[in-house]
Amino acid sequence: MVNFRSSLLVASVVLALATPALAQSGDAAKPAQIDRNGVLILVRSSLLALDHANKTGNYTVLRELGSPQFQMNTDARLAEIFAQQRRDNLDLSGVAALDSQLTLMPQIEPNGMMHMKGFFPSLPAQVNFELLYAPVNGQWRLFGISVGLASSTPAAPAPANGKPAPAAKPPGR
Repeated sequence: MVNFRSSLLVASVVLALATPALAQSGDAAKPAQIDRNGVLILVRSSLLALDHANKTGNYTVLRELGSPQFQMNTDARLAEIFAQQRRDNLDLSGVAALDSQLTLMPQIEPNGMMHMKGFFPSLPAQVNFELLYAPVNGQWRLFGISVGLASSTPAAPAPANGKPAPAAKPPGR
């Protein structure tokens, strides 16, 4: 059973290390020239490779699918990074059938990497992801990955002033 902690987000591999590299230049990110099918293939294949690695405990294929920088992680290091997901029995297999919703459209960062972010809407929790790909020999190869769960239950927006709204009075009183 998956542990559905509120706003759980498991930051993984080198994405946290790559974030400063994204902002190292004053140049702005540019939209990536990739179609919807290309995005679906990249997202699904990355998340399913992680799912298979977590289920088998064998991170060799996930590692080999990555960029040379990603491959600097040993299989043992990847197993350590994703240990909590394995303990929580995080099941990502639903991404094979669901369509992702992007919250950050694929963009080319000033460092040449393609960056995207989104989620797969599902119940009782949605799968959130953030992916970073490096260009390697004309292909996008995984550089960084962050995957986790968040509640998919609708929540009321917080009031602007931080105080709860007063209770409504019944009409005619």
